[in-house]
Amino acid sequence: MTRIARQPEGLPRPTAPYSPVVITDGFAFTAGQVGYDARGDVVAGGIAEQTRQALENLRACLAAAGCTMDDVVKVTAFLVDLEDFAGYNQVYAEFFTEPYPVRTTVGSRLADILVEIDVAAALREG
Repeated sequence: MTRIARQPEGLPRPTAPYSPVVITDGFAFTAGQVGYDARGDVVAGGIAEQTRQALENLRACLAAAGCTMDDVVKVTAFLVDLEDFAGYNQVYAEFFTEPYPVRTTVGSRLADILVEIDVAAALREG
């Protein structure tokens, strides 16, 4: 099994021992992305703003693997407060089209952020 790690353009390098994107066996897997801007600061605002930034960060991760949001087959999202689901879901719907990826959304304790999202995407053939 070959694993290729990628660093997306415009995203800060991780300070912990993980790769933002790994490509293997026909899929690209991302690390959890949060509402951090290019400087590594949490974006101002609430769940909508942080969800939008996390999804833009995921878009950059996928681009580093040669994928788009349309290639996503699985999404896992962690919300600090499940009461934020409606706001999260509204922004989420702006980034995905039918057929939608499968998705799991759970409540979680996160430090200083409201949402974290990771995805798995099928690599494009050719």
